[in-house]
Amino acid sequence: MSNNIGDPGHGHSPAAWTAVVIMLVAVSIGTLFFFLDVPALVWASAALLVVGLLVGWGMKKAGYGVGGSKVAAKEH
Repeated sequence: MSNNIGDPGHGHSPAAWTAVVIMLVAVSIGTLFFFLDVPALVWASAALLVVGLLVGWGMKKAGYGVGGSKVAAKEH
């Protein structure tokens, strides 16, 4: 019934995992520094959030994304 053409793969790739871990750390430390009222470090964690996005995008372009040339397909 469902034709999986164009299925993004739900992010099971090194690029997706790396990006999510970096962004999760950024949000966690940003929340801590917001609670501790350290605005400079809150902004630094916001910048780290953007870095996580760029790292994920760069890794996808380098072949580590879903269906990339450097990712081994997994059988489920």
